[in-house]
Amino acid sequence: MHLRQLLPVLTLLVLAAGCASTSGARQDDQPKVVALDIKGTQQVKVSEIKEKIVTSKTPWWEPINPFVGPNYFDPNTWLADLKRIVRYYQAQGFYEARIDSAKQQPRGKDAIALEVTVHEGPSTQVTTLNVTGLEELPSGHQQKALEDLPVVQGKAFREEDFEATKEQVKQRLRELGYAEAEVSGEARVDLATHGAQVDLQVRPGQRYRFGNIFVATDANPQVNPKRIIEQAQGAVHKGNWYSESALAEAQARVFRMGVFGAVKVNRGAPDREAGMVPVVVDVREAPFRSIRLGGGIGLDAARQEVRAVGEWTNRNFLGGLRRLTINGRVGYAFIPNITAAFDKIDTNGDGKGDAPNLSTPHGLVFQLSTEFEQPRFLARDLRLQASLTAERGLEQAYNFIGGRARGGVIWQPHPNFSLFPTYNLEVYRLQGQRGLQDQTTVPPLVLGCPAGTSQQDTCNISVSYLEQVATWDRRDNPIAPNRGFYASLSLQEGGGPLQGDFTFARVMPDMRGYINFGPKNRFTLAARLRMGTLLTPFNTNDSGERIRQESAVVNRFFSGGGGSMRGFNTQRLSPMNFSSPGATNPSDRVVPIGGNSLVETSVELRYKLFGDLTLAVFHDSGLAGAGPLNFGSHSEDVRQESSRIFGDNHYQAVGIGLRYSTIVGPVRLDLARRLNIGSPLPVFDPNTGKADVVGGAGDCFGLGGTDAPEGKKYAGAPEGFCTFFLSIGEAF
Repeated sequence: MHLRQLLPVLTLLVLAAGCASTSGARQDDQPKVVALDIKGTQQVKVSEIKEKIVTSKTPWWEPINPFVGPNYFDPNTWLADLKRIVRYYQAQGFYEARIDSAKQQPRGKDAIALEVTVHEGPSTQVTTLNVTGLEELPSGHQQKALEDLPVVQGKAFREEDFEATKEQVKQRLRELGYAEAEVSGEARVDLATHGAQVDLQVRPGQRYRFGNIFVATDANPQVNPKRIIEQAQGAVHKGNWYSESALAEAQARVFRMGVFGAVKVNRGAPDREAGMVPVVVDVREAPFRSIRLGGGIGLDAARQEVRAVGEWTNRNFLGGLRRLTINGRVGYAFIPNITAAFDKIDTNGDGKGDAPNLSTPHGLVFQLSTEFEQPRFLARDLRLQASLTAERGLEQAYNFIGGRARGGVIWQPHPNFSLFPTYNLEVYRLQGQRGLQDQTTVPPLVLGCPAGTSQQDTCNISVSYLEQVATWDRRDNPIAPNRGFYASLSLQEGGGPLQGDFTFARVMPDMRGYINFGPKNRFTLAARLRMGTLLTPFNTNDSGERIRQESAVVNRFFSGGGGSMRGFNTQRLSPMNFSSPGATNPSDRVVPIGGNSLVETSVELRYKLFGDLTLAVFHDSGLAGAGPLNFGSHSEDVRQESSRIFGDNHYQAVGIGLRYSTIVGPVRLDLARRLNIGSPLPVFDPNTGKADVVGGAGDCFGLGGTDAPEGKKYAGAPEGFCTFFLSIGEAF
């Protein structure tokens, strides 16, 4: 992808960033604020002060942003801001802070520069922390309520820590069953000694157990209240000690039923004589039928596609909250792009294009799926799910038409954990793309077609397998996570007694973690590790060698893309196959055919700049090898070596990105550069199975590249070193 193609994308991101700032309407002859300096700060950050005031500097990009105007100076607002600065200092424990000077310096006729000098004064320290009211509680409860509080004797006193301490003690007591616990207190500051004495008065009240569950719902509900109570009972058990985390889990369980627009689970009025607290589940039913329509465009260096999508859902199909969903997607795909798809090639040597370039396919793609879900299948936390899918797809190495059937049960005993065992049957007609060199039979290396296939470039396959997917999701937000972790494990076992054309075992774990830190939790450190290996049985050839059977291309691993290893374009990190030897661009001479091993790692540091704009820097690595994962030493076998986890085919990339938050998730732009570490991708001859490499220019968006010196190849060649991705949603 060339640099000129990036310019519209970069312009959109700059404009979006400008929308995140505020600008006021100009009145009379108010000047534009061109500078805002705060001096004298040593113990409080200037950026934190600027967040607390209304007046702000006009951003540097304002002249090129037609959607946002300058930030103008208002005298009354400025006077209020000076008071806000002093009050913010006081809230941080600097009770002698003052404004020494506030200058307004004109810059021409319509601009002004503002300068504030503050005197911070000494910080207030916590001298004593006294807590009363817990004397009658068990020692374990006292310890739990008071451990690791924000207010600490000998540390700086801040008003927000004082309020957080009161709230934390109250919530911990309520979690222990003291449903009516309250905490009050006061902080006495001595300006002479710069010390603060903090006193907390705790009223824990009686300890309660959960009582009966009641439902508040619509006047004529379609959902039987017994079903709602049954779901809530998965978290709230009558007779157990009261806790607010159990109420939150009950709320999540009821909402997960998928038929309510609003759910709130609260405690009712406690029965002090019985020591019981009733639970009230307040729900409002959402429409049971819905239709959603949309469309989209997919742009990538290796593929372009336009598509329309639609979905119809009935959440109470035949009653009993059975859910029936029909969704479809239809589009037209061009590989690698719409221009190349209609190029002509010269077949008679006269220098003129006289025949279609069959190595650049394009065509209709679609997917139509029907999914049925039966809640409470045999048990409260068990759901039956079955689906049928018909599809036609177009990939760089092949196209296909066929369908999939899946049936299984979802066991979800906890909102964060689920286990999904299924049986799957996939039936496809595969066709290798024209231009994959002359073929008399389907090369097993490309499509994995069964032995004995006689068609010239097509084959029919069936894949029958069991799959078990376990997921543990503790992220704070699945769309844009900042804290928590995610872990999943997928196991597949195919063939054998299940029949089908392939016998295999496939293992794929996926782990992700997120940590929030820094001032105002502006930083998020995110990390991911995803691995996979695909094992097939051995056969013995005529020479007595044991050779693994080929896997089906539809089960193989591909890497590269905006949600994968970002140093490669979509699916371009993969074992390759020669496609068009006469192509002028080296990357057009090969197509990905997938591999039997996968390793992907990502470490990303995200920093919230301002408003809804976030900056990210990342390091990605990736491997997609021809053979199963190899944890051993160097091997002369190309397949084994390409799958070696710390080998020369494990590639690295670094990059930078911008995210702009929206209601549907962050709009994400990532720019990545692959490091020149390692060997070129292996390119296999489909008929002999021998590997070669294809050179590249080592360019970055078509700029600065030169052919590698004789005897050397760039890492990952023939792909260019640089990529960009524009998408919605975090990479992981």
